[in-house]
Parts: sequence; structure tokens; C-alpha cells
Amino acid sequence: MITIRKGVDRGHANHGWLDARHTFSFANYYHPDHVSYRALRVMNEDRINPGAGFPPHSHQDMEIITYVLEGAVAHKDSTGGGGVIKPGMVQYMSAGTGVTHSEFNASETDMLHLYQIWILPDANGHEPRYEERKIGAARDGALALVASGDGREGSIRIHQDADLYASVIKEGEALTHKFAPGRFGWLQVAKGGVELPEGSIMQAGDGAKIDGEEAVSFKALADSEILLFDLP
Repeated sequence: MITIRKGVDRGHANHGWLDARHTFSFANYYHPDHVSYRALRVMNEDRINPGAGFPPHSHQDMEIITYVLEGAVAHKDSTGGGGVIKPGMVQYMSAGTGVTHSEFNASETDMLHLYQIWILPDANGHEPRYEERKIGAARDGALALVASGDGREGSIRIHQDADLYASVIKEGEALTHKFAPGRFGWLQVAKGGVELPEGSIMQAGDGAKIDGEEAVSFKALADSEILLFDLP
């Protein structure tokens, strides 16, 4: 079964400097039917004004992935990790036993548009860790493995048996991902729009949980960017 969570139905918070959409319950937004999905706990789409951002704050026992769509995010944390992340890159921080970090729009003139994703770890108390990786052309017309529990195919190794794929596909291109028995999926449309085989349409901001399916297929209705999770 594929169940679509429309982008317009997400939680919304506008703080002036930050416009945020919450797929799952987060901060002051709570929905009993949308707290999490499997190991996927947070799917926030953030737009951050030039020069603005999150001052130092702390996290613990969470796998945090930042995926930039437009602009650049400047990150610093208490592990000594940090850098400027742009489109075509992915950033990972394992909060583990505790980490303090800050995130700011690296530009004083351009908006920052990103997804921040939280995945529940396989256990509490991991050593905090920071990593960033270029995806580049690997995601063009294909599902590029960005993060995984075993770090295969050059992906970032995370503390969970979950795979994150990213893809940039042109209008008319189609992709298919097969799931092993007992696995689940989440498809998030970050840009553009896709059509599923049964005719359902997903637009930017829409997500879909995939339960009991052997595979998921989709065709781009416009130039699109998607995130696909293969979950335990």
C-alpha cells in the first residue's frame, strides 16, 4: 500500500526568518497520526532568510541528515565538524551521547532551502560524529545511495539499518526501486512532481509511505528531485 501525505497538510511554522514545513510532529506541531514512520522521525522542509539560522543548540541520540536544495548552509559543532554544504552535497551528524551545533544561511543575499531529516538510531549512546559527502552527478537520472547502515557504495555510514537515496530526474524519466522482504519505504518529492503507476500524482512537498510493496516506481512529470528511504 502506498499512502500519500500531501505537502499542504503538513505542519507549518513561520518565524519570520524561518519558514518550516513539518511532515511529522515536531516542536509545536503535533499530529497523532503523523509522529514518525518506522525509523524516520523528522522530515522538515526549511526556508531560511539570508544570514539567519539556528544558534548553538544541543541534540542527543539522533541521526541527522541535511540535504540542501538551494543556497548554502554553514555548520559548526562541538565535535570539531563543520563546513559549508551546497546542492549536490549531503551532511550527516550523529548526535549520539550529545552534541552542540549551529546552522546558518551562509549567504547574506540568497535564501537557503533545505530538508533536515532525523532518523532514530539503532541504539543510544553512540559517539558523536560529523561527515559530509558530495553526491554530484551520481544522482542524475539514477537513485544514488547517500547514506546506509553499512556505508556501501561510498555512502555515509549511519547508525541504523536504513538506506537514503537521492535522485535528480528529467521530465519523462522513470525509476524503480525494489524492496527486500520485510522492508518499508518513504518517498519524498523535493522538487517537481512524479506519477505513480496507479495514476497517483505527487507534487513538491508530498511524501508517501510504502508498506507491503515489492517495489516502487515513479515517472517525472517535470524536472524533479526526490529522496527515497528504504527502512527496516
